[in-house]
Parts: sequence; C-alpha cells; structure tokens
Amino acid sequence: MSMRLFELMLWAAGNTLFLSIVSIAIGLAIGLVICAARLSPSAALRWPAVAFISFFRGVPLLVQLLLIYNLLPVLGLMVPSTVAALIGLSLCTAAYQAENLRGGFASVPRGLMEAADMVGLNAWQQFRRIRAPIALRLTLPALVNEAILILKASSLVSVVGVIELTRMAQNLSASTYKPLLFYAVAGGLYLAMNWTLAGAGSLTERLVRTGRA
Repeated sequence: MSMRLFELMLWAAGNTLFLSIVSIAIGLAIGLVICAARLSPSAALRWPAVAFISFFRGVPLLVQLLLIYNLLPVLGLMVPSTVAALIGLSLCTAAYQAENLRGGFASVPRGLMEAADMVGLNAWQQFRRIRAPIALRLTLPALVNEAILILKASSLVSVVGVIELTRMAQNLSASTYKPLLFYAVAGGLYLAMNWTLAGAGSLTERLVRTGRA
C-alpha cells in the first residue's frame, strides 16, 4: 500500500473517531434529559421518554439512519449527510445511555438519600453531591462499552454517503482490486481505536475509584 492510500485510510479513521466522539457527547447530554424524564413521577414526561427509548432501542440503527436522512428534507431541513449521520448516531446512543444512567441512579442506596434529608440537603444539593457522582461512577463501565459499540456502529453511516473508515476501505478496494489488504488495514485501525478507548475508560475508572477524578 502506498503512503498516499494509507494516509487516506488514516483520514477516514479520523472521521470515524470524530463521528463517534461527537455522537457519544451529544448522546450523553440527551440521555441525561431522557433519564430525568424517565424517572419523573409525571406521566406526561415519563411516557414520551419510554416511547423514545423503546423506538431507538427497538429499531435497527441502519433503518434509523435511512429514516432520518430521508425525513429531514421532507421537513425542509437540507443538511449535509454528516449532520444527518450525527443526528442518527446521537439519538440512538442517547436511548441506551439513558437506560444505563437510569440503572445507575436506581442503584444509589436509599439510606444515603435518607441521611441527606436528615442533614437538610435540598433536592439539587442531593443530586449534585450524592446521586449524580454515584450514578456516573456506577455507569462508567457501561458508558465505555456504549462508546465502543458506537465506534463500531459508525460504519453504518456510509449508507447515507458519509466517507468513514469502512466506506474508504470499500472505495479503495474497488479501485485497486485489493479488498483483503484494505479491509485488513481497516480492521487494524478499528482495533487500535477501540483498544485506546477501552484503555482510556479503564484509566478513568481507576481515577474515579481512587478519588483522583
């Protein structure tokens, strides 16, 4: 493989990483809102959150991407395919992250909350000082796993015209007739990115566990 072709593969890997990181960050923000609505005592907030989670966890990501990509122009939103892909990935991961966070918040010991009530902490103080730190610590492994899954699932965005790592490997395979070489390189780059992501997640977990983060 020439250096020029390898640089193209590296550029595509960077695009894959960009799509994954931005989607995970947006998905986490949306997931927190959905989680709060899911835990709300108000049915008007809870049921839309349940419907959101059920839809995005129940429909294949490929179908979600095609649906969003074709729906946006109908709504008068002419956006680049990269934006449509980011919307699809972010909404999908938001549903999974909302459920992960809900599990974390549900695992906060009741005794701690009762103790917080006894010392006079209000609802916001209880959330900021007790519930959120404990829930995030408990859900951190699941969030890292979700990030790895999204990085691998980002290969599906090629169906809406986004050039990422898998699509680049397809294009170069078709033009050079060397599919084994380019898919092997793509596999190696995916593996390297996921190892890095998993390592960063493990380091963060250790820092959180030891109170240094």
